[in-house]
Amino acid sequence: MRRIQIFIWLLISCSAYGQKFISERGHVKFFSQAAIEDITATNEKATALFDGGSSSIAFVVPINQFVFAKALMQEHFNEKYLESDRYPKSTFQGKITGYNPDATTEQTVNAQGKLTIHGVTREVTIPGQIARSDKGLTMTSKFVVELKDYKIEIPRLMWQNIAERVEVTLDFSFRPEE
Repeated sequence: MRRIQIFIWLLISCSAYGQKFISERGHVKFFSQAAIEDITATNEKATALFDGGSSSIAFVVPINQFVFAKALMQEHFNEKYLESDRYPKSTFQGKITGYNPDATTEQTVNAQGKLTIHGVTREVTIPGQIARSDKGLTMTSKFVVELKDYKIEIPRLMWQNIAERVEVTLDFSFRPEE
């Protein structure tokens, strides 16, 4: 009888505090505001894992899955700037600070960890929000990436077309991992 009680207690505590979540179709958008034209691209193929017990988070964004309004922009993005054949994905690994698994309202949090873009890894702090829903969790964030920090070079001729700072928006809907 004692073993059954311990097992039930472990099961309850793991489901409340150690729950793992998965997002298989995260939404990532970037926006570049420049003198001549604004550039926006979206990606619906990002995946992420979140461990509610340890507050660990990781996500992967396939670079060649960004979709642009103009096919030529998409081609230049993949071939000249992000070199998606050479650097096929962007990743983040870190921990969420400020997360309370018992909260029932939206929480303002930070993700601290390593962001890799274009083969360059940097320590970053990304602000965001987490909200609980009937289906799991949603995480949203908006932050700025400096292209020079990730060795993404913009030719001098293109400086009016492409901004040196790009706004990135993340939106992940997580469901409990089975």
